[in-house]
Formats: sequence, C-alpha cells, structure tokens
Amino acid sequence: MSLHRLVSVTMGVPDVAETASYYTEFGLRPEADGWLSTRDGGRQLRIVPAATRRLVEVRIGVDTPDDLAAAASRLHRQDIAAENTGTALTACEKATGVRAVLEVAPRVVQEPAPTAPCNGPGRDERIDARAAAVLRSGPVRPRKLGHVVVGTPDFAVTTAFFRDGLGFKTSDLIKDAGVFLRCSTDHHNLLVLAAPVAYLHHTSWQVDDIDEVGRGAGAMLDGRPERHVWGLGRHHAGSNFFWYLKDPAGNFTEYYADLDCIPEDSLWTPEVLEGAKGLFNWGPPPPPSFLAPEDLAALMTGAHHATS
Repeated sequence: MSLHRLVSVTMGVPDVAETASYYTEFGLRPEADGWLSTRDGGRQLRIVPAATRRLVEVRIGVDTPDDLAAAASRLHRQDIAAENTGTALTACEKATGVRAVLEVAPRVVQEPAPTAPCNGPGRDERIDARAAAVLRSGPVRPRKLGHVVVGTPDFAVTTAFFRDGLGFKTSDLIKDAGVFLRCSTDHHNLLVLAAPVAYLHHTSWQVDDIDEVGRGAGAMLDGRPERHVWGLGRHHAGSNFFWYLKDPAGNFTEYYADLDCIPEDSLWTPEVLEGAKGLFNWGPPPPPSFLAPEDLAALMTGAHHATS
C-alpha cells in the first residue's frame, strides 16, 4: 500500500479556544503554532473557526512522489481536480467538502508500551505486589491519532473518493450504512457513514492499554459527567476497547486500545456487519445520540444557510 498513516485532521468549530482547551485536557499537547500533538504522531489536530462543527481537512502520509502521481491519475479518472506540488497532493471530496492532502512523510515507528506481569487462571506472574496499572498517577497522553469518522450525504461518492481515488483499502462494512477504510496497518483510519448531512462524527486516539482507556475517561468525567457518551466496551469491527466522550462543539472523542492490525500482505476478508454486532462485542448498548447526534437537525440547517 502506498499510503502508510493518518497524519492529521483539521476540525472546524464555532469556539476554537473552548474546544482546544478540551483536547488539551484530553491529553494532547498544545504547540506554539496552534496545533495539538500526540506522543508519537506529532502535530495531529488543528482546530479552526467554522459556523458549524465539521471535518475540514485530513492528511495522509505516502512514501514517494510517485505515490502522489498515481493518486492524481486515479482522481482524474473520477473527474476530480487535484493539485500536485511534488511533495503533496490536494483534492476536495465533493459530497462533504473535506480537503484531503496526501503528503510525502516519514513512517512513524512506535516504541512498544511496557508490559507488566499478569495473573490469571493457573498463572501467578505477579506475587506480593499490586498491578502496576493501579499505581499509575500521571495524566494520560494519547500515542497517536487512530481514525476519524465522517458522515456524508452521498455515501457512494465519498467512499469512491477515498478508496478508489486516494487508495484506502476496505477492512469491514456496515450494511448499507458504513465502510471501514485503512491507509495503514491499523484496521481502520477512516469510517465513512451514510448521513443526512456532512459532519464530523468522532476522532479516535490510541492509548497504551485498557487501563489507560479507563484512566483517561475517568479523569475527563471527574466533575464533568455530561461529557460521557458511551463505554467502557469492546468493538467487533477493529476489536478495540473504547470509551467515547463529547467535546464542547458536539464532536465525539474516543480513547481506544488493542486495535486489529492488518499487514499489507494480509489475506484479510472484509465482513459485512449487521445490527449491534457492527458496533460492539460487549459493553453497554450505544445511546441513540451516538447513532444520530442530537444536533444533526441544526447541522442540516447550518449547512443549508452556508450554501444558500
């Protein structure tokens, strides 16, 4: 695969300062130029002013300028204009207005998280000591941006742009409603959802393990229970542990750990998922507001006003 990672996303929100403060508390580090960074991925989130919350830009890493030329050719066959500078290729997805940028970028090599002894049936590895995880006290810092989920009023057009144009691969599908796409060895880096209006559903951020998922969510909910959306649970598609929260603009944010890995030469067969199985393997059922965010009607009105 010529694509190798999700580099960054830019989101638009009505109140940049308030939203940036949330993501700083979530564990991202603010940089001097306005970006927010993760431990391993660097500058991965930019927040800009917008009338309504939306996904403005997604940047994807490629290895060589030849990869840019190949994507430009594929987009041309879709009658989509693209600007190729030799180090980056920029094109606009027509149904959502999202700007996609392929850029020649180095691959990220992550240092493994330390493993600790674990007790279980017939296995006493940790003797006379508490689990290391319960002794952690520092703030949770996401390792990298894992994926972004975008709603689109034209599912076929958006899917074709990212899959057939940019070169994402299909990992799994939600029948008539969604497709999990990858631009790396992660199970998915983008989920395209059928929706009545284009909007940003959520961003997802990798942490070391399930304890960091719980610690991160616990810290975010301390004194702010209204931030809770859904969790703790484990997905079927991707297999990852999850906990979802909500930022001040209404976008969902996910801490995740233990996501499926699909090497480039893998014989992975996409599965068509139906009903609850496509959403979670165990945990509480998703609230209606996760499937259809409460501000969708307002977003539809805002989108109409923006184009009228």
